[in-house]
Amino acid sequence: MDLNLLQKQVADQIGVHEQTVTNWEVNATVPEVRYMPEIIRFLGHDPQPPAAEFPERLATTRKALGLSQRKMAAKLGVDPATLMGWEAGRHRPTAKSLDLIEGVLQG
Repeated sequence: MDLNLLQKQVADQIGVHEQTVTNWEVNATVPEVRYMPEIIRFLGHDPQPPAAEFPERLATTRKALGLSQRKMAAKLGVDPATLMGWEAGRHRPTAKSLDLIEGVLQG
């Protein structure tokens, strides 16, 4: 996507330093999860690859919301290790936990 914008202009819209945008462009760093909502807003789409399985969908959606695992776990009322296990595919949430997840992800 070529919008003919300078790194400074993009950085201002996303809320980061222009060097941060340069680092992202040359793959020197990757965006922190907290910047993902603004990146998605700026791009008009989520740049993360689509996920097919539940663990990846959960992680992708959490990142799109700009939440760390710790913050997402707090919103769900679960231990961060539980969320990490779900995202790693080591175990699946119960039906009750799935309802909580759906509620948090939808608003």
